[in-house]
Formats: sequence, C-alpha cells, structure tokens
Amino acid sequence: MLVISVFYPASENATFDFGYYTDSHIPLVQQRWGGMGLQEFRVLKGGAGPDGAGPTYLLVALLTFQSAEAFGAAAAQHAAEIFADIPNFTNLSPVLQFNERLA
Repeated sequence: MLVISVFYPASENATFDFGYYTDSHIPLVQQRWGGMGLQEFRVLKGGAGPDGAGPTYLLVALLTFQSAEAFGAAAAQHAAEIFADIPNFTNLSPVLQFNERLA
C-alpha cells in the first residue's frame, strides 16, 4: 500500500481557493484515478494551533493507492492533467511525500 502526502505550505503571499479545490479538483482526481488503484482520498485543511499560530500547511491531501505500481500507471496516464489544474486554485507548489503504510 502506498500513501502519498501532498502538502501545500502556508506562506505570506499564498492564495488557495478551497471551494475550487473541493468542487473541481477533488472530483477530477477521483474521476481520473478512482478506477486506477486510488482507494482513498482524504483532505485536511490546516487550522490554528493551540497558541493561535497559523498552520504550517494550508492543506494536506492523503492519497492511498493499492501499490506503487498502480500509482505509477495512474500518474503516467493522468498526472499532467491533474498537475496542470493546480494553478486554478493556488499559487503554491505542492510538496509530495511517498509513504509506506505501516498500520
């Protein structure tokens, strides 16, 4: 099992259209990769910490794939289209981390 973390770091000049992300980008990812091994797509919106400090990340998305091979096939087919949609909702560059699920 492969879990991909997609981080959108908070910064002073960051813009992020959460409505577009929810209404357009998430459905795009699910439509393209849903039948290609994407098992779960979780989205977490960053919030203030207990001290009131702003979030480190505006948004974190967690994409769970059956395997690294399944993700590779899905990415080869649709990653260009999915990544081309990013400027429609943010001026940030996402940071990706590939994770092996342990528990």
